[in-house]
Amino acid sequence: MPHFDDAITTDAPPEEVWKLLYDTSRFPDWWEGVETAENRDGGVTIYPDGYPDFPMPQDIHSSRDDGRVQISCLVSDIRFEWRLAVENGPPTRTRISVAVEIPEEEAHRLQRQREVASASLRKLAELARR
Repeated sequence: MPHFDDAITTDAPPEEVWKLLYDTSRFPDWWEGVETAENRDGGVTIYPDGYPDFPMPQDIHSSRDDGRVQISCLVSDIRFEWRLAVENGPPTRTRISVAVEIPEEEAHRLQRQREVASASLRKLAELARR
């Protein structure tokens, strides 16, 4: 299964990053390519930029204890696992990382998903820092 990892470090405290990462209504603020997000039982349905009639339901599992949010697309089977780790300072910083798994039949989307993950990490880090 194709996969990749990416990460960034921000001056934002982990609590601020967690608030954005955990709150599905904030996905459009930082997740590249997500226009809207609607909560549903046990997950969220996202609508990609420019495709308001293309719902993409997602399963979400999170653990604040170990700073993880796993988001699995029920349409394409692409899985994102976002993780937070504290980097002691001073100042205290937060490392945000993402591990992405893509099924073989979606492997042609690997480069685009790398771009999406990288842009999303930067937006999430910057938004949390403000």
